[in-house]
Amino acid sequence: QAFLCVTCTLSMAVFRDHLVLEELVGEMRRQSPGLDFGPLQPDGRIAVQGSFPELRALREFLLLKAKSLSGEDKKEGKSHQRPRRKLQEHRGAAEMKNSTGDARGEKQMLVLDTDIYQYMSCFHPRALQAKHLVISAVTQGDITTVCIEGAGTRAGAALGLRARKTIQDCSVELQRVLRKERISFGEHSRAERQRYKQLCERLRPRFPAVLLIPCDTHLDVVGTPADVFGFTEEVKR
Repeated sequence: QAFLCVTCTLSMAVFRDHLVLEELVGEMRRQSPGLDFGPLQPDGRIAVQGSFPELRALREFLLLKAKSLSGEDKKEGKSHQRPRRKLQEHRGAAEMKNSTGDARGEKQMLVLDTDIYQYMSCFHPRALQAKHLVISAVTQGDITTVCIEGAGTRAGAALGLRARKTIQDCSVELQRVLRKERISFGEHSRAERQRYKQLCERLRPRFPAVLLIPCDTHLDVVGTPADVFGFTEEVKR
């Protein structure tokens, strides 16, 4: 399995008071024909699948759409002296999830494949560390959102941008070279599954660059094609 696509769930509820969501989804489909869109749910959520570059482009499109709506609200607020607080609250939530950085440069955000993030954390931890910055992550299934926070100064903004580029470059390189193989436990009993996991742990020293991600029903093996193939062949033997 190559890291060529990812599935994420978008919440379109922030646009509900200002746009017809079905029309917005149609515009998104035209904007990103390379992405696969699931059905729009009653609560405004929609599943989207595709490559990271295409998802990033869609995110930027939605962010610009949200900013344009907020600009319209500001004009309306000036003319009526009645700013629309609800949109401002929604916009704040949207920017927390989708923006690459706030106005003062205090925060940078990236969306990574969770397996890529875990591999980076294990084998390239320095990419996720930077002086005078706080780098944290929130994992939701296949997606991990990395947040980079620093002082609200010009120097802090520069450090945040530099850290973001380091993480992004590392992610792109890992995405290019890594593969994932899934070893399914199938109908094996709990004891047999435990023996599988123990066997994999015994093999780990022979493949030090392989990341093992154990789950109840399977074991994911992440590494270079040669390492993943060698590891899984040893398990089969």
